[in-house]
Amino acid sequence: MTIADDIGMRADRGLDSSKGINAKAVLYGVLTTIMVVFCILPFILVIVISFGQKVDGAGWVWAFTLANYQRFFVGLLWPDEVTFLYLQQLGYSFYFAIIASVLAVLTALPFTLLLTRLRRSTQAVWLVFILASLSMSEVFIVMGWDILLSNNSGLPKLFEVTGLTQWLKDVGWFQTLRDMGLANPRNVKFKPSSFATILTMSYLVWPYAVILLYPALSRLDPSLSEAARTMGASRWTVTRTVTLPSIRLPLLGTTLLLFVFLLGSYVSVSVFATPDKQTTAVAIYSNIRGSNMDAPFGSAQAVILLISASICLYFGHLLNNKAEAR
Repeated sequence: MTIADDIGMRADRGLDSSKGINAKAVLYGVLTTIMVVFCILPFILVIVISFGQKVDGAGWVWAFTLANYQRFFVGLLWPDEVTFLYLQQLGYSFYFAIIASVLAVLTALPFTLLLTRLRRSTQAVWLVFILASLSMSEVFIVMGWDILLSNNSGLPKLFEVTGLTQWLKDVGWFQTLRDMGLANPRNVKFKPSSFATILTMSYLVWPYAVILLYPALSRLDPSLSEAARTMGASRWTVTRTVTLPSIRLPLLGTTLLLFVFLLGSYVSVSVFATPDKQTTAVAIYSNIRGSNMDAPFGSAQAVILLISASICLYFGHLLNNKAEAR
């Protein structure tokens, strides 16, 4: 091989490597553009609109005012009158999301633990079924629960026909249900109520809880539990001292993820929650697409909801770090 041939081969390899670098640069450029256009710009636009100003009898105009954020914390009539309506809506957002996410995790944990002890073929069937259930939209799920909890054709009607309502009256529990808002003077009722809202939201994210907990639970060593049982520990003691400490981080991460997901739940709250317990997500829709047509204030509510979710994730990250340090 001559020197000229060697130089030519090196030049060809350099050309090929430069083509590879250019292809990677183009790919990174395309991905970065997609990320900016579809992820970052919408957030920036919402933030910019939140500083806009509503025009009475019309739409809104671009501006830079903090009136929308001030309205969220002290109300529209401040300083003459202070109201905490929007803070109350944010509180109900947290209330529904926290209880529903914890309920979903608590019910998914024993199911997933039993699932990991089945045969692999049976586990595969169950996982396929659960994954398939994720294809159902929130509207479809809420519609099903709306029929199930209907006063005329759902569980309340079944309670009345089977005599369970009369039995509740005879034993004195019916008045307790009325005090909880789950009964009228004649029969039990489940909607609208916080019970129906939380139940539906919990059912909505229950498959996600199973899928997220399954990898951690499937890696548990059953010999540890068996050894603890052999030494005389009860099932609750084994669960409290062996199982739960082994999966505390996946449990916390799953609960946080479901909580953030449920903060933006709209259909469940709008159908089952009472008018005085509407959440920020419902208020955002009413301001942007509903009758109010106040996009700047709706955007300010969305920004505050996003910041609240980010703070919760941050504290969850701190708890994870402390748990890992131990």
